[in-house]
Amino acid sequence: MGLFTAFHASQRFGRVVVLERGRIGDPMTASFGRTRSFRNDYLDATYARLAHEAFRLWGAFELQTATRALVRCGCLNIAKRSVTPDLEDTYAQMSHETLTRLGLRTESFDGPALRRRFGQLDADIGRLDVDAGVVDLPAVTNALTRTLAGRGVQVVQDVEVLAVERARDALRVSTGVGDFLTRALVVTAGHGTNDVLARLPGCRLQVPITRDRPSEAKYFVPPAAARPRFVAGAMPVIAYLDTGVYCHPIVDGLADAVKIGYYNPPDMPRSNTAIDSIQGFVERCMPGLRDAAVSDVHDVDQCDYDLVADDDFVLGPIPGLPGAFVGVGWRGTGYKFAPWVGRVLAELALQGGTVYDIARFDPARFDQGSTTDDPSITPDPAAASV
Repeated sequence: MGLFTAFHASQRFGRVVVLERGRIGDPMTASFGRTRSFRNDYLDATYARLAHEAFRLWGAFELQTATRALVRCGCLNIAKRSVTPDLEDTYAQMSHETLTRLGLRTESFDGPALRRRFGQLDADIGRLDVDAGVVDLPAVTNALTRTLAGRGVQVVQDVEVLAVERARDALRVSTGVGDFLTRALVVTAGHGTNDVLARLPGCRLQVPITRDRPSEAKYFVPPAAARPRFVAGAMPVIAYLDTGVYCHPIVDGLADAVKIGYYNPPDMPRSNTAIDSIQGFVERCMPGLRDAAVSDVHDVDQCDYDLVADDDFVLGPIPGLPGAFVGVGWRGTGYKFAPWVGRVLAELALQGGTVYDIARFDPARFDQGSTTDDPSITPDPAAASV
């Protein structure tokens, strides 16, 4: 989120500094890994619309940086009657209805059509989010660092913020390598956000975030003869979120195995089903991987989520501190929104407002000293709502 904020800000302003506590691409950062999914298939129409706006911005980023950031293979939500008997009440069907209402591209498969198209699967329905797939993380990180360097953005790594003080109409950020004077400060520190907020003068904001990650994550390497059926293009991202399972396809040159994760999706509490593990999912719904070689995910593809108590993003001005803004709480789903979040934070920092309606994500809802329930951002009626 910080790199994309710098990316958008540096298009319009020549003096941008990124302070990174670790190193770009290390395990503490979201830029560490191989793939993340991008999709629009949310039950909440607001998130579905914003995800599709982020998809548009990903395309613009690819053009601007001459980078293929997205592997456009689609995302297929599935359901099976023997696992979740009420198919109409499954994530697959309900998210499909949301996409249909919004006019986003989606395709529907019954059981026989699903097995003809995706022979590696065994399910009764499939709902395909067409404008979805996986993000190539190394390509994105390389494009961002290359572009920021070309624009003269100063990226300071292995640095810790010691204090922030008001200096007339600016903020002085003190670090172990010196002070930085800025008229706009953006905090995108993930699980370290509250530590940074505590260093801000007069800041009463503390965000109720907790750490989470999949309870299981495994790689499956199918037999050589079956491999073509599991490569992006032949296989989309596959999700059965009622059971807490998602799968990423093989991407040549990037990911040499199918990655399957098992977790409790924050946007839909998992129901009681016959599937309680990745192996259970494979046995029930993906027989094409029964003969695959299996290993645990211990390397760069592990995930680490920052969950917010009310399950909404925290994005906007820091209450009581003009010129300071925060973005955190991306749940297990945030990476796909990065170009949009970066644009929002850059607009807030440079012009004090954004064309997007972000009142729902107002940090003031967690301001410990707040005496009002009113948002700290007054939406502009003329602003574009995505």
